[in-house]
Amino acid sequence: MSVSKAIASHIPYLRRFARALTGNQASGDAYVLASLEAIVGDPDGFDPGPDARAALYRTFLKVWGAMPVNTHVDQSGISPDESGARRNLDAITLRPRIAFLLSALEGFDVTETGRVLECSEDEAAALIDEASKEIARQIQTNVLIIEDEPFIALDLQTLVEELGHHVVGVARTHQEAVEAASRRRPGLILADIQLADGSSGLEAVNQILSTFSVPVIFITAYPERFLTGAAPEPAFLITKPFGVNSLKAVVSQALFFDRRSHRKEEPEGVV
Repeated sequence: MSVSKAIASHIPYLRRFARALTGNQASGDAYVLASLEAIVGDPDGFDPGPDARAALYRTFLKVWGAMPVNTHVDQSGISPDESGARRNLDAITLRPRIAFLLSALEGFDVTETGRVLECSEDEAAALIDEASKEIARQIQTNVLIIEDEPFIALDLQTLVEELGHHVVGVARTHQEAVEAASRRRPGLILADIQLADGSSGLEAVNQILSTFSVPVIFITAYPERFLTGAAPEPAFLITKPFGVNSLKAVVSQALFFDRRSHRKEEPEGVV
């Protein structure tokens, strides 16, 4: 397979990554173009190997990193929907920021992230975890846990609190969840589907979302129940049994991409 065929399908996603990293589509596209020109200019120097996508992103980061303004973020042309995520991203130091974007935005697993960054899996995992902690320090929030299994609920509470967030309630049923959300509005919800009394965590979330908007992470042993196309669409889904690092990363992702999230020093209402 030719180099062009190997990388063609990945270029639109590289443009998305470049925009997130540089803060502007024009700037991101310029770096993508420079990367493609580097590949065309020295095709023998680009080895797609078994993972052409990782090789393409690795080349892009080398080109981007060679520029003296590689820490500059162009704030022009950023939409209101991107502004919250942009502020959150700017709070993360450079290398963890790149690792986090590779994982959270581009869907690279830890092994693939390590390939792109030319580091070990352990180093990649540490960078992603560092980014998650930096995000949490900037975006501490109240969390509602909807989970009927006590040990899992305790694990979730421990992990959430380790990231610096505050658990405002642990609900075991649909009714408890709705009541807890009405007593103290959460900034994030972690929800199981099947609850203790046979009620549905999905229905509880739907009812809560009918009164206010909040990011939701579904944690379930039955991910196939979300494949119906019915709302709410699960932007964030963790399958039981879940890994500690993956859950921490997804919590940070959910808050990172919530445009209403704001840094702690900013007043309420800042968009």
